[in-house]
Amino acid sequence: MKGFLWVVVSVWLCVGCAPRGQQQRPTPQLVKTYTVEDVGSVERDYAGMATADYSTNLAFKVGGQVVSFDVSEGEYVEKGRIVAEINPRDYQLAYDASRSTYAAAKSALERAERLLERQAISQSEYETAQNNYAGALAAYRNAEDVLADTRLRTPISGIVEKKYVDTYQRVSAGEIVVRIVDPVTRTVKFTMPESGIALLDNPLTRFSVTFDNFPERRFAARLKDWVRTSSDGTGVPVSLAVDVSEGYHVSPGMACMVRVDVSSPEGGVVVPLSAVWSEAGNTQPKVWVIRDDRVHAADVTLGPLYGSDMVVVERGLRPGMSVVTAGVYKLSEGRSVTVIND
Repeated sequence: MKGFLWVVVSVWLCVGCAPRGQQQRPTPQLVKTYTVEDVGSVERDYAGMATADYSTNLAFKVGGQVVSFDVSEGEYVEKGRIVAEINPRDYQLAYDASRSTYAAAKSALERAERLLERQAISQSEYETAQNNYAGALAAYRNAEDVLADTRLRTPISGIVEKKYVDTYQRVSAGEIVVRIVDPVTRTVKFTMPESGIALLDNPLTRFSVTFDNFPERRFAARLKDWVRTSSDGTGVPVSLAVDVSEGYHVSPGMACMVRVDVSSPEGGVVVPLSAVWSEAGNTQPKVWVIRDDRVHAADVTLGPLYGSDMVVVERGLRPGMSVVTAGVYKLSEGRSVTVIND
């Protein structure tokens, strides 16, 4: 029994004599990391074309034979000008008939009003005259509008880009007859391949345009709109608004080259959003930088978002540094870590 107690006491004394540093050494925190990357630059060129800011396809509201089409492709036309007419004969006859019916109904209503004052007709007879007049007036106004629709007027001033029918050809109501476009434009369209769609969501993306007619001048441009689907697999249509300098005239149809450029701010790098943290009561962004298997807090200056889950760091980091991306709020200055990246 005494031997057993001596062994227990000896073990306890040995443990108590162990170095203090070995007793308090914490278990390294498991973390995932990301190697800081330079944003770098992407520069790609795509063929584009200037398209009209304003354009319209004109069509008759009524059908018939085109008897006049006195404009030529490339001709400038003022707003309100008659560009084409269809044979108005049948519509003129309908108009004349409705006008006669309207005149008779109006005369009958006026006579009914006089007779009603003398109590020579009943109230119901007078109301019948009113209804006949209202119907005749509506038919007359409709026939008047239909007759006017035999003349096709342009709602905008512009250039006749395309004539789709010829004189003496029969056309249906709603069939496109001619296309008018604004001769001056600031819109450029091009097709972005599916592999480059991510660039359209990147706030660092910049656009510029060089027209074949002005090869020495590059114009800044901004994203106007784009379709987020590619139905035929060839890419997505993208529209740009071009800042055309004074003295330059850009017309629809002019060929151009669109440059898409993505470059970082000077010294800028990107890190995952999950790597950024801040202390309670302090808005200064920080990241944990790993050196010699220990973490050290680094103040950073953030720039714009880069894609959906990254952010630009303008100051505080250099390419090649390793930062913690998971469990940032479980760490403390100088804590030892073990990297478990897949």
